[in-house]
Amino acid sequence: MLRILFMAVAITLSQSALQPAAGQAAQDVYERGVAPETMTEDQKVQKLLAYIRSLEGATFIRDNSEFSPDKAAGHLSSKWKKHASRVKTAEGFVTELASQSSSGTPYSIRFADGSTSTTRDVLLRQLRDLRVE
Repeated sequence: MLRILFMAVAITLSQSALQPAAGQAAQDVYERGVAPETMTEDQKVQKLLAYIRSLEGATFIRDNSEFSPDKAAGHLSSKWKKHASRVKTAEGFVTELASQSSSGTPYSIRFADGSTSTTRDVLLRQLRDLRVE
């Protein structure tokens, strides 16, 4: 009888030790809104646009003009809406719409620390990170 009681306590303790990890995973999914592997392409693009909007102190450079993160995200969002029937994936959004202007000039981002990168490189890295989450 004592052995059964001991086993029951051990099982209960091991289950309660696992619950925080499972709870954290559920919380992570809740905070992101949806698990990355089940996100639609539009949801992935919306995550990329939200990332752009979040870049405090960054400057987006398009056709030698400078824009705030919010303006840049608005511009890219309108391009996504306009071309959604042709561009079907988040990767296509990055490579075909969010990388360069219609004149072929690459878009770039100057971060708050002064470093600069192409929008293409930054967003492809973000997209890759979304898939890993």
